[in-house]
Amino acid sequence: MAELFKHKSEGFYVDVGAHHPQRFSNTYYFYLKGWSGINIDAMPGSMKIFDDLRSRDINLEIPISDKSEILTYYEFDEPALNSFSLPLSQERITTSNYKIIAETQLKTQTLAEVLDKYLPPEQTIDFLSIDVEGLDYEVMNSNNWDKYKPKLVLVEDLELSSLKNINTSKVCLFLEERDYILVAKTLRTLIFKSEI
Repeated sequence: MAELFKHKSEGFYVDVGAHHPQRFSNTYYFYLKGWSGINIDAMPGSMKIFDDLRSRDINLEIPISDKSEILTYYEFDEPALNSFSLPLSQERITTSNYKIIAETQLKTQTLAEVLDKYLPPEQTIDFLSIDVEGLDYEVMNSNNWDKYKPKLVLVEDLELSSLKNINTSKVCLFLEERDYILVAKTLRTLIFKSEI
C-alpha cells in the first residue's frame, strides 16, 4: 500500500472492520502520514480508543452488511476474530484455543447508507479496506459503486485458499465487474485498483 501511494502526502480512506487504531491496521501508516478517513467497526465500545488515538478521523461503531437487519455478533477473547459468521466462529473455536466471550444482537446498516451520512461532501475515497471476518462479500455488495468508487480496494477473502482458484473468487468476480483489476495479494487480503 505504501508503494502504491508513495507520492501522495494526503488522502482519504474508509476502513470497514477497523478493529483497532494501530494493531493490524491497514490505515494507521497513512494516518501518521497526514491522511484521514472513516473507521467503522461493529464491536461495542471499539471506537473509544479510536477517538483517543485517531482524533482526525470519523470513527463509527456501526455493523455493516448488505441490508438492514439484526445479526448475532460473536465476540472472541481475541477481538481480531470477532465475526457475524456462525460457521467461521465455530470453526475458530474447534481449531484454536480462542473462545467466544459474548454474543450480541446488533442492527446492521449498508455501507452506502453510512457513506451517504458521514462522507464529507465532494470527498473522494483513495482506498477502501474491508476486513470483517466472513461478511466481506456482503459489505462489498452494500456499497453504491456508482457513487462511491475508491481508487483502491483491499478486501479479505477467507474462501480463497489458493491462487489457482483466483478466477472463481466471488470477491474477484464482483470487483472485476466494477472495473477493478487485482494488483496484489497478501495471505488473506486482495488488493484491487480501479481501471477507470
